[in-house]
Amino acid sequence: MSTYFDELETRSRDAREAAQLEALNVQLARQGIDPLEDLSGLSALPVLRKADLVAKQAAEPPFGGLPVSNLAHVFQSPGPIYEPGGLSHDWWRMGRFLNACGIGRGDIVQNCFGYHLTPAGMIFESGARAVGAAVLPAGTGQTELQARAARDIGVTAYAGTPDYLKMILEKADEVGLELRITRAAVGGGALFPSLRQYYADRGIQCLQCYATADLGNVAYESPEMEGMILDEHVIVELVTPGTGDPVPEGDVGEIVVTTLNPDYPLIRFATGDLSAVLPGESPCGRTNTRIKGWMGRADQTTKIKGMFVRPEQVAQLVAKHAEIARARVVASREGEMDVMTVRIEAEGGDAATYEGTVAEVLKLKGKVELVAPGALPRDGLVIEDQRSYD
Repeated sequence: MSTYFDELETRSRDAREAAQLEALNVQLARQGIDPLEDLSGLSALPVLRKADLVAKQAAEPPFGGLPVSNLAHVFQSPGPIYEPGGLSHDWWRMGRFLNACGIGRGDIVQNCFGYHLTPAGMIFESGARAVGAAVLPAGTGQTELQARAARDIGVTAYAGTPDYLKMILEKADEVGLELRITRAAVGGGALFPSLRQYYADRGIQCLQCYATADLGNVAYESPEMEGMILDEHVIVELVTPGTGDPVPEGDVGEIVVTTLNPDYPLIRFATGDLSAVLPGESPCGRTNTRIKGWMGRADQTTKIKGMFVRPEQVAQLVAKHAEIARARVVASREGEMDVMTVRIEAEGGDAATYEGTVAEVLKLKGKVELVAPGALPRDGLVIEDQRSYD
C-alpha cells in the first residue's frame, strides 16, 4: 500500500493553487459567477451559511437550486438540510483519510457511523471503497453483537465516533472475545488525548478527520498527528466570525469551505467551526496547508440584558468606522445586572462617538474601552461571555 493516496498530496503550492483555481472557475461558471484571476478573489464572494441553505431549499426544493449532478442518494440533516450523495467517484473524499490511516485492500472496516437518513455511514463506506477495503455496515447500537461480528468476521479497522470503539472493546473483554482491530478512523466528536492513548495501549492507531455532512472530508490527520492536513479538493478560508473577511495566518477564524466536487458545488460554505492555520508542512511529506483541528464554535450569539448580540453586529460596528481594526463585546455582571463592555482596537477615535454607534448597531448601551492595536487576543472570539452560570 502506498504512503500517499495519489501524487496530489505532495505537489508544490504553486501547482496546487493553479489546479484549484482552474477547478474553482468551473464551479463558479456553473452558478453564473464570473471567473476569478486568483484564489484570493474568493473573499469578495458572499458566504453561504446553513440558515441560507435552509431558506434556499425551502424556496426551491430539494437542493436550493444548486446544480447537482450524478445523484444517487438524498440525505437529511437537522434544519432540515437535504444533502445529495453520489457514487461516481469518492464523492466525499474520505479515501484520502483512510489511506493515511493505513487502511486498504485486505482490510475489513467496521463502519459504526449511522446509515439512517444522515450521510455519515455512506461517507465512510465510499472512502473504504476508494481504498479497496471491505465494509461491515454496522451503524450504532447492539454493542455485543458488534463485538461478536468483529471477532467472527476478522474486522481489522474501525470507523465511527471516537468513544464508541472503546465500548466495543470493553464489551469484547467482558464476554471473552479477542479482536483484531489495529486501526481506527474517527470523526464526529472529540478525540481526547487520554482516549487516543487508551487505544494506543491496545495496539490500535487512532487518527481523526474533520468532515461535515454537507462538505464531506475537509481535513485529516496523518500518522505524525501534527495538525490536520487539508484535503486536495477543497479550498479552505479562515474568516472573522460574522464576516467573510480572512483572518491573518495563525489567527483563529471560522472555517469557510469551497468544494471542488463537480457534482455539488458549494461556494464559501460556512461551517460555524473555529480553527487556525499551522505554519509549515507536515513531517509526513504531504504539502498541503494544515489546520489545528476543531477549536470551538463561531456562533457566539449571546443574550445580554435580554437582547441577543450576534457576531454579525460586531462586524457591522467595525465597518462603521474606518479607524477601527477590531472589536470585542464582553458580557459580565455587576451584582445582579448584566454589563456590556465593547473593547475596540483603533488608532484614534472618540469613545463617546463609538458609544453612539454601539447603541445604534447592537441595540444596547454599553461601555466602550479603547485599546491599542494588537491588544485584543487572536482567539476567534468577537463576543466573550464572562458571566458564571453555576
